Amino acid sequence: MSSRGNALCGIASAVGAVLLLSGCGSSTDGEAKPASTSTSAGPSLAADVPRTYDPCKDVPQSVLDSEKLGMKSTANGDAGGEVKWRGCAWVRPSSYGVSIRTTNLTIDVIRSRNFPETTEFTIDGRRAISTRQFDGPFIKEACTVDVEMRGGSLEFNLTNPKSTNTGSLDSCNLARDLAEKVVPSLPANA
Repeated sequence: MSSRGNALCGIASAVGAVLLLSGCGSSTDGEAKPASTSTSAGPSLAADVPRTYDPCKDVPQSVLDSEKLGMKSTANGDAGGEVKWRGCAWVRPSSYGVSIRTTNLTIDVIRSRNFPETTEFTIDGRRAISTRQFDGPFIKEACTVDVEMRGGSLEFNLTNPKSTNTGSLDSCNLARDLAEKVVPSLPANA
């Protein structure tokens, strides 16, 4: 396989790992358990993902083209039946991979989880939050940006391995820049 093919496979694997790890919590007796979704006094999850926007169909093609994002695949998931995601993942050749999904995680629930480097801001008049959700040596290579929607958020889960053309760029800046391009396409009622 060519070095370019190896790089693409590595990025696709990294995106897949991010997708699999999102929303996972601890394990007990070898069985993965979902991350805590609420406390009696804390925020709770929405019942289902927002349905007013389908990232697989509604992300503007002009944005995908400008970012050179291709190799789309489905990126749906449920963490223990509580946390849910619906969307797609794309890879920019020799660069980053990103999943763009609707989720029933609200901004308040994400904030309550106290992830490292949590930063709140607004995009197109909507509350947004960026977080580093993974421990270990690759924490800086991944970033998640969630933008408020009714009943959850639109999530940009970006992995930017250091071995890529964009590896010297901060993954949270890349995720936020992409979110700023996509969020204006959300319907006003979303």
